[in-house]
Amino acid sequence: MTGKATMGGLRIAAVLLAGGILAGCGGQGQSAPSWTAQPDASSAADSDAGGTASPAAKEPVPGSGSSAAGSASADAASPDASAPATASAWKSFSDPGKTVSFELPEEWIAQSVAPEEGTQAGALKIEVKKQDGTVVAVLKTGLPPSASECPEAARRPYTVISSLPVDLPALAGEGTIAPHVVFRVIQGYRYFGSYGITNIVGGADGQACELRNVVRGPAGKGDYSFGDLGTLKAFAPDEKVAPAKAFDTLGQAAKYAQESPEFANVQRMLMSLEIKN
Repeated sequence: MTGKATMGGLRIAAVLLAGGILAGCGGQGQSAPSWTAQPDASSAADSDAGGTASPAAKEPVPGSGSSAAGSASADAASPDASAPATASAWKSFSDPGKTVSFELPEEWIAQSVAPEEGTQAGALKIEVKKQDGTVVAVLKTGLPPSASECPEAARRPYTVISSLPVDLPALAGEGTIAPHVVFRVIQGYRYFGSYGITNIVGGADGQACELRNVVRGPAGKGDYSFGDLGTLKAFAPDEKVAPAKAFDTLGQAAKYAQESPEFANVQRMLMSLEIKN
């Protein structure tokens, strides 16, 4: 694709998982439930992870100037599409200190590596890889708080494709919400998507300079993140995009969240995270 994608009157509902989020999230060898994210009008009152009260009804469509309520575009995933199942066998990972734990597909690998400079004592960095070595998510703890300026001229439209509440410890305050597992897309020369956990509001009026997949941790514990990227932005054409996802349309992004077995596995993994207070 060259240039920006033309969206015209495209409207798309934020994709939410319908019920039974943790049902069947059992141990190794158990058959997993369907984890396709499905539109759910009853979730419209829930707070999203992007700063608007209703991802299903109020999340603005990039470039359209209208709400995201209404029917999806022709190339978006149909609500009646077959649901991808998660991996049939799962295992649990926990660090030696038992401070964090999560489930992951049996074939995936969780490996502790040296934490980055500037993190707190006892901080962790855990890479989750597919069997071919591709990193699908990184868990980091003990991160120092950070903030960045966002001048109006640098803001870009973004859309919350999927937003699911998750029970994790977090520091409440201005600019925060309850922790959510999210998949969000920001508009640049393409639509760039990223998944992770966050309790940080994306931006006002559906616009942001960057979207942070970070949870502000309890006092004295530091922040933490679990996702493909710590920060999502609108990349320049000459920048490396991976591990962020790139789409030509919002419909393609919605289809990825609704139909991709990879996303189903990642979403279940992120939802299973437990952190000791």
